[in-house]
Amino acid sequence: MTALPHTAPEQSEVWCPALAPLHEGGLARPRIGIAGISIESSTFSPHISGTEAFTVRRGATLRAYYPFLDEGRDLGEAADWVPLMHARSLPGGAVDPDLYAEFRDEILDRIRQEGPFDAFYLDIHGAMSVLGMEDAEGDLARHVREALGDDTLVSTSMDLHGNVSFELLSAVDLITCYRMAPHEDAMNTKERAVFNLLTRLRAATGTDVQARRPAKAWVPVPVLLPGEKTSTRIEPARSIYAEVPLVAALDGVVDAAVWVGYAWADEPRCQAYVVVTGDDEEIIRSEAERLARLYWDARRDFEFVAETATLAEALTAALDPEAPRPYFLSDTGDNPTAGGAGDVTWTLQQLLANPDLAAGPFRLVTPPFSTPVRWPPLWPPASEVRSTSMPARAWTPRPRVRSGSRAPSIPSLKGTPWRARRQ
Repeated sequence: MTALPHTAPEQSEVWCPALAPLHEGGLARPRIGIAGISIESSTFSPHISGTEAFTVRRGATLRAYYPFLDEGRDLGEAADWVPLMHARSLPGGAVDPDLYAEFRDEILDRIRQEGPFDAFYLDIHGAMSVLGMEDAEGDLARHVREALGDDTLVSTSMDLHGNVSFELLSAVDLITCYRMAPHEDAMNTKERAVFNLLTRLRAATGTDVQARRPAKAWVPVPVLLPGEKTSTRIEPARSIYAEVPLVAALDGVVDAAVWVGYAWADEPRCQAYVVVTGDDEEIIRSEAERLARLYWDARRDFEFVAETATLAEALTAALDPEAPRPYFLSDTGDNPTAGGAGDVTWTLQQLLANPDLAAGPFRLVTPPFSTPVRWPPLWPPASEVRSTSMPARAWTPRPRVRSGSRAPSIPSLKGTPWRARRQ
């Protein structure tokens, strides 16, 4: 993919402007709840994420997590904020189902106790795996919607390595994700989700629960790439993601987002997605399709951020007397920052058995383990694995567009084209 000139500031440097003046017909001081569960969890890890993995914030502590909601700040003063509960974890294994149910039910109980709400900010990751489930965020969003009712305007922020299932998309009204990997714009994205929410509420249609909902164009892209190949610092992701804020700035568009998806969960929802929201259905449809086509056409151009090699080749390079020091080797298949357990010992075994390493002026430092840890096997032995291949096929992006009004029954839309509709 040909690189495009990038003169715009990085998204980590872009913060939302001041809110526009309150329009006649807008909500002067809406009541907005805040909640969510955020974790990136690998289904290939033997680890189960329990209570010890999460930091739980409630009340004033939760509000303080978002600096743009500080007292005296534009967004902070524009609403009556009701921070309920948010549970956040670093990447890990799948979540214990009882703990997930406990977190979800606390959010639902607090919604019922503290509601009703004019609007709601749902802060999630999008790649939470829960044992026994295939779409945890879809389940969470559906239950939150049921507790809130159809009239509450819901805005969601996500990691670009999250997944946007139909169930998740159907339960929320505004949705966006990071535009940078590494995620230097995480807090910028959360601010944008809140800014978009307040902008809709303060507009002339702010008190009209149907008209204030934008239409959404959703394009699932049948590509799934790992984070190591989708850095927005290099091509082709850099050029693709440079288009996103340009689309979001078009007249008739509220927001645009491209998700890479999460490669380390064996779930049907894991793939790339494009969502464009706005009031001009033709524009959001065409721009969602264009972004999806950019991603699809570049699918074979994504490359690893760092140099790759076999372990033997990497060791030869690392042990070269002329090699720079320190020389860093990473087993990306066992990456704890992406949900790996960090306990694969194959590389360590190879290092210990390497004669050049043993004979040279090198020192191998290992932590003291008193008791060996044995994990149960989570996959069949190699002798039982059968390789398969998928035939190449053409793909045409077909956005599903839906008007701002919510359908009375989400399941009734499944399996049918998501055509624009007004109710």
